[in-house]
Amino acid sequence: MAQIREIKKRMVAVATIQRITKTMQMIATAKFTSSLQRARATRPYTDKIRELVAQMAASSSDELDDPLVNGVSGAASRELVLVVSSDRGLCGAYNSHVLRIASRHLAALKAEGVDYELQIVGKKAAGYFAFAGIPVSEHHTFGDNPDFEQVAEVASSFITRFAAGEFSSVRVAYMKFISNARQEPEMMQLLPMRLDEVAAEEAAIEDELTGVSYEFSPSVEQILTALLPRAVKTSLFQAINDAIVSEQVMRMIAMKAASDNATGLGRTLKRDFNRARQSKITTELTEIVSGAAALE
Repeated sequence: MAQIREIKKRMVAVATIQRITKTMQMIATAKFTSSLQRARATRPYTDKIRELVAQMAASSSDELDDPLVNGVSGAASRELVLVVSSDRGLCGAYNSHVLRIASRHLAALKAEGVDYELQIVGKKAAGYFAFAGIPVSEHHTFGDNPDFEQVAEVASSFITRFAAGEFSSVRVAYMKFISNARQEPEMMQLLPMRLDEVAAEEAAIEDELTGVSYEFSPSVEQILTALLPRAVKTSLFQAINDAIVSEQVMRMIAMKAASDNATGLGRTLKRDFNRARQSKITTELTEIVSGAAALE
């Protein structure tokens, strides 16, 4: 009887967990849909502005002289690292992948004798680095629906400090969203910007084929001075959006797997419950028959 009660309690617990994971899966699916729309809406603008910067830099007769591209002469041998994690768990290996690639990069900097400043996004990174004893200079919070102005303010502080020579580079560790079935952790170099060489080559080939030369007013340098900060801000905003989409799709997959596992465990427990009950009934019938036979 005690075994039957124990199995029954486990069946109730598994059913409760299944309802919770199923609900979390539905919530993650809804959030994934909205965040995917935002990421897809901003992707063409981000790619196009970077392509435009690369093409204009390639069309310039003089070598581009901008600290956001070439860095600052005499800048400190110091790197700013921004790690983008989630505020909540139950999203599979999302946080572990991002934190692993960030930890490896920080360890490589330490081995090379390069100083760094660490900034984070999300509570999971805060807990991880606090446990590891790695100091964090600033903790940013953007939520599930990041505002461009808020992200742009963070990017502006990066640009200002980088242009002042406080850092030789700025990198962002985040989960890049490629497709629903593929997300990859990436260490993106935000500053100095790496202009798309492919876009620059395509622009040069197109100019040769068409034979068209362009005149810019104001000059290319003035236009790029205005475009480069915008490109940095949109790149960081796109990284944050990609991270949120990746978090939601990985949580959705993890909760679906948990729900399926709960379903399978529920079937196993029900089978064990029926076997235990049948065994108990058989034992009771045997005792009754034995007792009746003894009275004859």
